[in-house]
Amino acid sequence: MKTKWDLTVFYKNEEDPKIESDILAIEKAYSDFEKKYKNKKDYLENEDSLVKALEDWDTLLGVAGSWKPAMYLNYRKDLDSFNQKADSLFNKVVNRLTVASNKILFFNLALGKIDKKLQTQFLSSDKLAPFRYYLKRIFDTAKYDLGESEEKILNLKSLPAREMWSSNQEKLLNSQTIKFEGKELPIPEASNKIFELPKQKRYELQQLLSEKLKSISYFAEAELNAIYTDKKIDDELRGFGEPYSATILGYQNNEKSIITFVDTVTKNFPISHKFYKLKARLLKLPRLRFPDRSVSIGKNSKKVSFEEGLNIFKKALGNVDEKYVKILDHFIENGQIDVYPVKGKRGGAYCSHSTGNPTFVLLNQVDSIDSIMTLGHEMGHAFHSELSKVQRPIYQDYTISVAEVASTLFENFVFEELLRTMSEKEKIVALHDRIEDDIKTIFRQIACFNFELELHRSVRTDGAITKEEIAKTHNKYMKAYLGNIFDLKEDDGYFFVPWPHLRYFFYVYSYAYGQLISKALYKKYQGDKDFIKQIEKFLSAGGSKSPEDIFKEIGIDTSKPEFFLDGLRSIEEDIKRLEKLAKSAKLV
Repeated sequence: MKTKWDLTVFYKNEEDPKIESDILAIEKAYSDFEKKYKNKKDYLENEDSLVKALEDWDTLLGVAGSWKPAMYLNYRKDLDSFNQKADSLFNKVVNRLTVASNKILFFNLALGKIDKKLQTQFLSSDKLAPFRYYLKRIFDTAKYDLGESEEKILNLKSLPAREMWSSNQEKLLNSQTIKFEGKELPIPEASNKIFELPKQKRYELQQLLSEKLKSISYFAEAELNAIYTDKKIDDELRGFGEPYSATILGYQNNEKSIITFVDTVTKNFPISHKFYKLKARLLKLPRLRFPDRSVSIGKNSKKVSFEEGLNIFKKALGNVDEKYVKILDHFIENGQIDVYPVKGKRGGAYCSHSTGNPTFVLLNQVDSIDSIMTLGHEMGHAFHSELSKVQRPIYQDYTISVAEVASTLFENFVFEELLRTMSEKEKIVALHDRIEDDIKTIFRQIACFNFELELHRSVRTDGAITKEEIAKTHNKYMKAYLGNIFDLKEDDGYFFVPWPHLRYFFYVYSYAYGQLISKALYKKYQGDKDFIKQIEKFLSAGGSKSPEDIFKEIGIDTSKPEFFLDGLRSIEEDIKRLEKLAKSAKLV
């Protein structure tokens, strides 16, 4: 069983001459497409010519869209942050490929300018049916496009105007330590350690961490003001009405439906309040403070090795469909999952895919139940990526707003299998942790959406926002979802400093959206095991339709608030279930 990535499927090492030959091939593919279509107009007016142009575009994405050399070097960096050669080469390669890809910006811009009458004709054409959704997206977004020169400038300026700011903010955070109990703790370690400590110790560490974050908040203030102002400029140039409009359009969602969804979750924050009131009782505390929010009510001390966790996961998958077991086995056999933490390896977990490249999963296994859930989550993304390969290259990539549906759905399959292995006491802890995950994924992320929206509006109205104002606004929105059982200190507000989602404009709604849809899919599956065939349709759809249409085809209507209310009520039912189990065990 391979537990390390086998990157030789890409190249032997950073010095492999094939890297340069592949870069040249990608650059040539972009140049050849530019030469063939840059000065042609017939494909903008003639149906048959447009079919041929789109087929060539689809082929180009299959050849050049993978950015294989950049993907490889990024993986090398993630396995070893001390690999300066990979880091330096990665930056050079990305710059070269960005310059090369700018040569084909004209194509989609030209498609967007097709005469309105012809747009209608092309969208109803049988010959163009395979490209209908792609064309619809181009036509829908065209009004926000700038000229080719302007688009090139925006592409190139994104590095100094945003990415370098956020990268240096991360470097500043990673350089900081907090002295606690004789040890120097990096900020990420200190943040995680808080929730493992007894009450007075966690309050002490929370205070130290707040003070440290406050002391370096000057850079986060400058960074957020800079990147939010840059976004304001981009939005004004393109004509987007709201700070979130570009993100929602980019994720292929309907803006009105998403804002209705955000409002629905916000109005149901009292469900989150109920959970935290119960949590306070389980912790035997009259009031809660900010560092209490993710404290466990008990430990499932059971150690679960990767091999054991893998067997539990495979058993869960076998109950669903052997197809998923075979995909997982293939990943293990081919070294597509990097399992264990080592010095220099990137923290956390992710699944990475791109057209024409194998899918890779990164983990940091710590022999716990959480690690099994993480495996389920990331393999949910992997299954989605693998099944989407049935689509042509133009549709193999799927939008963020459906990505989180697949990952959280497979978490559900793992969780139910895990419950079968637990004692009653362990089940109480596991159910609490599962509800808490729902609360953080749905209510906390929507609170963050609301928080971020106020920050953007403040920058747009007042020109800038101070770190003190950001901290105060942070507490306002955290209190909104946590409820009155919490007493927040002024300095708790500085936990905005390391919050990465604030730098990925309104990305957070996709977590809540995906979690609630996956709950609906899982509920349908529980009622009818044959529904797995409908789930497979979703997993195989890639980006061939809008998220709303993908789900509508399998009986899920995400356009109505009632749909999301059902998911929210299921969390409320889980809270009641937890309270009943806790009373039975005399824990409350």
